[in-house]
Amino acid sequence: MAQTAEQPGFGKKRKQHVLILASGDRVRHLTIRPWMTALAVSVAGALSLAYLGATSYLILRDDLIGATMARQTRMQHDYEDRIAALRAQVDRVTSRQLLDQQVVERKVEKLLDQQTALTSRHGRMSELMERAENAGITPAATPSAFSNALLPEKSADKGRGVSAIEKLMQPDKAPKSEKQVFYAPGSGETPSDRADRIFSKVTLSLKDIERQQISRIAELTADAENKATAMQDIIRQAGLKIDEAGNQDVGGPYAAPQPAENDPFNVSLASLDNALNRLDLVKETATGMPFGNPAPGRTITSRFGNRLDPFLGRPALHTGIDFRAETGANVKATGAGTVTIAENSGGYGNMVEIDHGQGVSTRFGHLSAILVKPGDKIDTGDVIGRAGSTGRSTGPHIHYEVRRNDAPVDPMRFLVAGSELKTYLK
Repeated sequence: MAQTAEQPGFGKKRKQHVLILASGDRVRHLTIRPWMTALAVSVAGALSLAYLGATSYLILRDDLIGATMARQTRMQHDYEDRIAALRAQVDRVTSRQLLDQQVVERKVEKLLDQQTALTSRHGRMSELMERAENAGITPAATPSAFSNALLPEKSADKGRGVSAIEKLMQPDKAPKSEKQVFYAPGSGETPSDRADRIFSKVTLSLKDIERQQISRIAELTADAENKATAMQDIIRQAGLKIDEAGNQDVGGPYAAPQPAENDPFNVSLASLDNALNRLDLVKETATGMPFGNPAPGRTITSRFGNRLDPFLGRPALHTGIDFRAETGANVKATGAGTVTIAENSGGYGNMVEIDHGQGVSTRFGHLSAILVKPGDKIDTGDVIGRAGSTGRSTGPHIHYEVRRNDAPVDPMRFLVAGSELKTYLK
């Protein structure tokens, strides 16, 4: 490379550097221009910077990698902590739901037990109500619509009970403009709160049914007691008594009542059962004693008491009453009992005597025909003979006597009592 030694003067053009390259016989000239110098310096600078950058990277690489790994580790720990918090929250929600579910299941089981108890009670009530209806006692109270929904014929199994309770647990239907997501956050009512409200409502309804049942039983008991007392008073006015303890077992060691017996419902059932038993006993006495009429619809021609004897013409005791009747007319038993006499008996002529118990007996005299024999069991209204005029009689009629311990008593007392008892024996 050749270079001039002279410096250019002002206004003179600077001489350019020439690079001569020789290779054997070949010679090349390359003029070095300023831009080539600048380019060479730039390339050299860039290579220097790249070298310095690479050297710095290699020196700082471990620190960068460590910082990156530390940052990733912190992010991982943060995610793990967040996941753990969410998992704990899910566990708390799940536990709460399980607890709520267990509470609801216990309450459902309790309600089903109450429903089963009501069903069992209704079964026992049905028997007593049937007895009361047969006795002519009709309950005045009528069960509510909710009571009808839980009667055995409408809810005889637990599956239907569960379906009914699940139906109650469903959210209420609101207008479209007021629709809300049930149990949504901020709704103000949790599943447990709604379950408590629903079950409280159902429990109160069941208690209302129980009160209605007890009230109906109390009404039936009062009616049975009143009817038995009225009939008993009528029977006592006729001179008879009701042997209320005759068929009961008494005595024995004392034992505390079972807990179930102290339940108001069971106590009311026991009271109704006792009242119906008493009414049955009074009715049995009323149907067994001679309170019927031996000649329904026929007039009385001679009453009980002193009168002039038709044969002797002087005062004599007439021990019965006479009914006007033609020969062959039916003569009916006035009460249930056993035939003790069925034969011709002196002044009675053909006579039938029936023993009704408690020392009470009836006699039917002057019969033209006897249709029973001693030992026959007779019910009220059975035809036991035909009217006639046998024995000490002046014409066909029905002679009827009522005797107490074989002493004659006025049959009118029994006829009047019988007419009053008819209203209670229907």
